[in-house]
Amino acid sequence: MERIVGGKFKLGRKIGSGSFGEIFLATHIDSFEIVAVKIENNKTKHPQLLYEAKLYNILQGGSGIPGIKWSGVDGDDNVLVLDLLGPSLEDLFVYCGRKFSLKTVLMLADQMIARIEYVHSKGFLHRDIKPDNFLMGLGRKANQVYIIDFGLAKRYRDSTTNRHIPYRENKNLTGTARYASCNTHLGIEQSRRDDLESLGYVLLYFLRGSLPWQGLKAATKKQKYDKICEKKLSTPIEVLCKSHPVEFASYFHYCHSLTFDQRPDYGFLKRLFRELFTREGCEFDYIFDWTILKYQQAQTSKTQQRPIPGERSRAVPMDVEKHQGNNASYSAELTEHMKLKNDTTAGFRMQFKSPSNRNVAPGNHLDRNTMNNAHMPSTSFSPANIMMMLVLQVVGFLLCGAFLLPNDSCGRNKSQLRTTCCGLGTICFEPGLVVCGPSIVFNKIW
Repeated sequence: MERIVGGKFKLGRKIGSGSFGEIFLATHIDSFEIVAVKIENNKTKHPQLLYEAKLYNILQGGSGIPGIKWSGVDGDDNVLVLDLLGPSLEDLFVYCGRKFSLKTVLMLADQMIARIEYVHSKGFLHRDIKPDNFLMGLGRKANQVYIIDFGLAKRYRDSTTNRHIPYRENKNLTGTARYASCNTHLGIEQSRRDDLESLGYVLLYFLRGSLPWQGLKAATKKQKYDKICEKKLSTPIEVLCKSHPVEFASYFHYCHSLTFDQRPDYGFLKRLFRELFTREGCEFDYIFDWTILKYQQAQTSKTQQRPIPGERSRAVPMDVEKHQGNNASYSAELTEHMKLKNDTTAGFRMQFKSPSNRNVAPGNHLDRNTMNNAHMPSTSFSPANIMMMLVLQVVGFLLCGAFLLPNDSCGRNKSQLRTTCCGLGTICFEPGLVVCGPSIVFNKIW
């Protein structure tokens, strides 16, 4: 029997789990909006979901903060319903071969510092800064970084008096050891400086591919933490940042210079990386490493599926989703219940799976009528037309993350086409090229 939580969200497939409980996809029974649902048994030893819901409510309205749809108790469970987001930075890091370019790291750093600054401005520390807790958005927000998971967050100043929490020692390690600050390892109460130091380790992890204290073995968790602490404290900043721009060492030196209750100069840290960005000749165009990789894979797929004269073309699936962890695990049974209207929810991102096959994977939200459109016959084009098609493909891909290839029919009967992408309008060439718009053919969550 299908379960409905909060009176209006029908649960689908489980897409994640952790010490807090489990995460499910769900569909709003009236609007068919797809959301993420976190569920925690309220008899668990240390329930934290309703506390996390309280923090999300406090943080609502900030850039890169997921919208909260509903929270409360449902039967024996605590439930938190949030906007559905895209892949985590850890997912994308793996997808890109476990290394990011300097340009991608700097574009991410700018947003990540801003997210931490916003959380701090509301009086809270995150205390678990790591790649898994930063997600990219979907659809129009695909280039926006979101910060999530506030189960370990803590208020660092009193909401009434504005007084900072007192300095303490002998505290247990809270957070993830790999990215924990040196002071956190030493048992010192965390403050704003520690969130920023953790971010520094995340950025170097992206640049280097790994950190020197990864992979250490020990008999117990405490012994492992001690080994990580020893290695972290004994690795000079200059060694850690060797072969990378000096700004990264400057970032760490600044974090280590902060006193326990000192307000960090977030603007200084953002300027530090922005000036490096400019000096490197980069353009803040939101073309991340994964954007380029997806485009290259699509071009490879396009080459492989070039039709032989006299034969019907066959598409080769891109199968990119396998790299994207839990965020790509969308259930067939859930999507079968979705009756799409002409307006789409905020949680859609397009990506073609098998361009020349209308019998696409179950995750594609297409009316069956649309799938009946056959390929339009291949046609020869002038060099100008071919160049225009390539330009449109690139523009559509970079702006919206999706495009169709030549010989894919966009369907001349516009009434058969459903959903919307980013409102840029649909462009159809003779072979049926579609670049994002109210009558987009392929629509898949990523």
